[in-house]
Amino acid sequence: MEISENRFTGLFKRAFISFSIIIFFISFNFKDTPPPFGWYQQFLPNLNGRSVTDVFFLDSLTGWSVTNATNQVNDTAYVLKTTNGGDNWVIQYRKIQTGGGSSGYVRVYFLNQTTCFACGVNGIFKSTNGGTNWVSIEASGNTYDNMSILNQDTIWIVSSESLMGGVFRTTNGGLNWTQQFSGGTENPNKIYMFNSRIGFFANNNSGLIHIRKTSNGGINWSIVVTNEGFRDMHFIDSLTGWRAWSVDSIKKTTDGGITWFKKLLPPSQNFGESGIFQFSFLNKDTIWAVGAIKYFTPTLSEVRGIIYISTNGGESWGYQLPDPNQINVYRYYFVNFINKLNGWAYTTNKGVHTVTGGDITFYTDVIQKSSKIPNQFLLKQNYPNPFNPRTVIGYELKKAGDIKIKVYSITGSEVFTLVNQKQSAGIYEVDMPGIGLSSGVYFYSLIVDDKRVDSKSMVLIK
Repeated sequence: MEISENRFTGLFKRAFISFSIIIFFISFNFKDTPPPFGWYQQFLPNLNGRSVTDVFFLDSLTGWSVTNATNQVNDTAYVLKTTNGGDNWVIQYRKIQTGGGSSGYVRVYFLNQTTCFACGVNGIFKSTNGGTNWVSIEASGNTYDNMSILNQDTIWIVSSESLMGGVFRTTNGGLNWTQQFSGGTENPNKIYMFNSRIGFFANNNSGLIHIRKTSNGGINWSIVVTNEGFRDMHFIDSLTGWRAWSVDSIKKTTDGGITWFKKLLPPSQNFGESGIFQFSFLNKDTIWAVGAIKYFTPTLSEVRGIIYISTNGGESWGYQLPDPNQINVYRYYFVNFINKLNGWAYTTNKGVHTVTGGDITFYTDVIQKSSKIPNQFLLKQNYPNPFNPRTVIGYELKKAGDIKIKVYSITGSEVFTLVNQKQSAGIYEVDMPGIGLSSGVYFYSLIVDDKRVDSKSMVLIK
């Protein structure tokens, strides 16, 4: 039976269209075929019960990680290396521990392809051949919690041990060490040096938590913050810096660490914890951070680690959730970006990697309830009010603009910024946590293009 040319052409077109539709849906079945952007998972080799304690990437291909050791006498801690961006890791070096208890490495830092340092139990260690071999450059046998490397000659290390601990500095690559601080139970476990003169340390583990600052290279240290420490810290100049500490925020200073202002992380009822353990700065505007966990299923039965990002210097934050159906990571502890495209976030035995600058979607938990264009700017009364521990603030925008929602104490001091981003016209809601605030009256304001539109009061009762 013959088929006319026109009929054949029609059948062919319909078949082609049907085939194209099938191919379209197959191509975008993200569950089975990951998209060509965002994050993909990486794995470390079997570490026999050891956990990764630090991850460091020097460039887009070369990176190292270090581990602790198990609680067995004469056990081994590892240095691992990758030369293909973390897709494969090999054990580069094994360090035999001489005693039981928690041990191994806690930090690793590479100045270049050959010169690197690591610290942990029984001292600080140096390699001059890219991590293949290591030698001790501090022979006291002390246990060190953290280090700050300025260059191959100038290094600070800290130990929280009350008897032998404190702050120590070398200016000749470890040949000689000088103890610069000894505080007993207030000995630090974190240190950050911005340059050869300015730096900070914190004793996060003791009962009397402080942050101390030096302006003369560690010769003198003075308390600048009480009752708070830091998990991570970064300065871009002698005045402007950030530190991660409290569970729901990151704090910023513009006066060299004397005064700190809270910058809220995205609030959500579905966060298990919204704190930051570590951040990675690309520049003064772009910051990546990790440490929080989030429930992602409707029944709140599954938990995954998220990755924070700020593109305005920490004033406001969004987050990314690497494919929770394919990537099962409870929490990320380490983050490292070496440029705007290449970055890693790792937990203790696996992680994720991006070569495209992360996912295309940033979540903020500022909810646009409607795209209907209101006829005015309107700030609504929060609900519930009084509240504990969270409340919701609604607002309406009659046109697009730079929008801020700021919260103030009863004395007029700014507490934090809830919203700081460009938004289109519409009706919005933002969730505000009361974590870290004391009971009392607070005020909040809607600011459009740097002009205050309205302010209202709310009451927190604990």
